Amino acid sequence: MPNIADLFAQHLKEPRTVLYRHCSDAQWRDVTAGELATGIARWQAAFRREGIAAGDRVVVCARNGPSWVAVDLAALGLSVVVVPLYVDDNPENVAWCAANAEAKLAVVENVRLARGLRKAGADARALARMVVLHADEPLAPEDGAVTVDEFLPPAGGEVEVKAVPEATLATICYTSGTSGRPKGVMLSHGNILANVEGCRETRMARTSDRFLSMLPLSHMFERTGGYYLPLALGATVVYARGIAQIADDLASQAPTVVFAVPRIFERFAARIDKALAESALKRSLFDACVARGYRIARGEGSLLDRLVAKALRSLVAAPILAKLGGKLRLAVVGGAALDPALARMFGGLGLPLLQGYGLTEASPVISVNRDTDNDPESVGAPLPGIEVKLLGDGELAVRGPSVMLGYWRNDEATRAAIDADRWLHTGDLAEIRAGKIYIRGRAKDIIVMSNGEKLPPQDVELALLHDPVFEQVMLVGEGRPFPILLAVTQEPDEKMLLKRANDLLTGFPRWMRIRHIVAMREPWDIDSGLLTPTLKLKRQLVVKRFAPQIDAAYAQANKD
Repeated sequence: MPNIADLFAQHLKEPRTVLYRHCSDAQWRDVTAGELATGIARWQAAFRREGIAAGDRVVVCARNGPSWVAVDLAALGLSVVVVPLYVDDNPENVAWCAANAEAKLAVVENVRLARGLRKAGADARALARMVVLHADEPLAPEDGAVTVDEFLPPAGGEVEVKAVPEATLATICYTSGTSGRPKGVMLSHGNILANVEGCRETRMARTSDRFLSMLPLSHMFERTGGYYLPLALGATVVYARGIAQIADDLASQAPTVVFAVPRIFERFAARIDKALAESALKRSLFDACVARGYRIARGEGSLLDRLVAKALRSLVAAPILAKLGGKLRLAVVGGAALDPALARMFGGLGLPLLQGYGLTEASPVISVNRDTDNDPESVGAPLPGIEVKLLGDGELAVRGPSVMLGYWRNDEATRAAIDADRWLHTGDLAEIRAGKIYIRGRAKDIIVMSNGEKLPPQDVELALLHDPVFEQVMLVGEGRPFPILLAVTQEPDEKMLLKRANDLLTGFPRWMRIRHIVAMREPWDIDSGLLTPTLKLKRQLVVKRFAPQIDAAYAQANKD
């Protein structure tokens, strides 16, 4: 009966295998399987000393790195339940989740976070015992925390990996909570291992690959795809230093595979556009390279396309891809909708952006485009072992061994999400064509206007974000006669903004035209409470926060 920690145990036969690389004291350092085993054993000895046993919960609220992995594998090996929380989330939410999980211990990134959690969640049992991974300043007695060096014994003996039934709870992952409190998704060892195996069976990732880990390990997309999958393969994972250093880390570490959100490539594309704006010739060559390269990528290119594309890729694409390390052969993109134009651009340059789709409740990968069959409009075909179907209202339902056990101590929410036949109701509207899934928006986000028209806002918002003048956008119009736009922008001229917005919407039905824009300069972010830790927009809260401006905009638009 396999344990997720068995993915690591297989490497103990070759303790010199390099599994991880991270930057410490301004130096890149490799971590072997043997070195990681030493750390895992020390954590396991400390858990036993603290009386933390199978089924108990341990919070991990830290940045990606070998320490995160050591805590996780130590806990899983002992059948202790891991509760990963976002290090950039507000302390109140982290403290609430720790209390809800009734965790016995919290492993946190630094002293500042420990103090913030102590202040926010004095009633959380986990926060009575906190371990600080990086004590960047002295701890005071009132902090109620110890450093990792104080907590861990000098040695721990052998790594223990218990055999566990498939349905044994492995982790509780709290959803983003775009409305209301987060729900704790219960995933078993069997759930996650089934998802890892489904990813392996696509045969897109290889043992020889080097992954660059940039998304937080508290997100199941990175945890399954960027941690457990390479661990199963024996591939190396390099931990990026942070978002600000992503470009440098890509260039210096030369990964072959990344799991990313679209925003990473949107920013890179914006830099390309800025550089091309300086030369009409460069723009022309770039467009020709992308057009011919994309036809070839789809198997539609002529002999002339192939000959010309080879020269153009050497001249145009190679210098661009060199900034990404020069060895990147595929990027799996998820967490938000990928603009098909972006996928076509990078695909034409020779870097496939493979859009995937998943939910934490499905461990999380449900479908993904394949490197040999990539349709940027879709989120690809389901993984092996995953069944999909459409319900009567067009909602996508999913069934398979990776579907969660349920929500932590929330039977009502579990019954609403999983029906009697074990179909998970995703809440996403979709189409299924030729075996591929096409997502059409969140059912709960559909705007029903007073004239009865139904508007999926994400399609319009994605189109508007093609123009860099719009930094963030959200369409509103529930129960109203027409939609208006909330936009974060530094452009003060509303007439110009309206023209630019509606120019981008010429392909949409006429009633989707924007008649008024509520412009604001301050970005919507996690600190303001308008974004979740995974950068999803809290739509209901945005509407509530800006209700006076929305009402005033409709009043003015009606006068006009």
